[in-house]
Amino acid sequence: MRKNNRLESLKRLQHIEKAIESVKKYTVNENVETFCANSLIHDAVLFQFSVIGEAINHVDNEILEKYDYPWYKVRSFRNLIAHEYFNVKLSSVWQIVQSDLEGLKNVIQTVIKNEFEAILMFTRCMVYQNSFK
Repeated sequence: MRKNNRLESLKRLQHIEKAIESVKKYTVNENVETFCANSLIHDAVLFQFSVIGEAINHVDNEILEKYDYPWYKVRSFRNLIAHEYFNVKLSSVWQIVQSDLEGLKNVIQTVIKNEFEAILMFTRCMVYQNSFK
């Protein structure tokens, strides 16, 4: 059975949204010093960035190419975490959390809205319809 690339892309974009929310939740009461000192928090954040980078690798490039965003940076950061983990600078990770994450979230939400609104509406209607059975 062949995978539906559009549905797979939507699922992966939703994974990214969830990972971004997790990073925000983990770092809400942190600053650069506490973030760098707390291995539980920075390890959790790095894992979520790995999820984001892996998920973006499974989103259809035809979709991503429509949006002006440096997708290569998302992929590269995942590769750095996975393969060059000894070169990860936690203060730089903190800077990404503070300055880049909200922009990524906004772009992901825009992609989902623009590309998948009909699918999401259909799904909501089916769930609503099934709630009466």
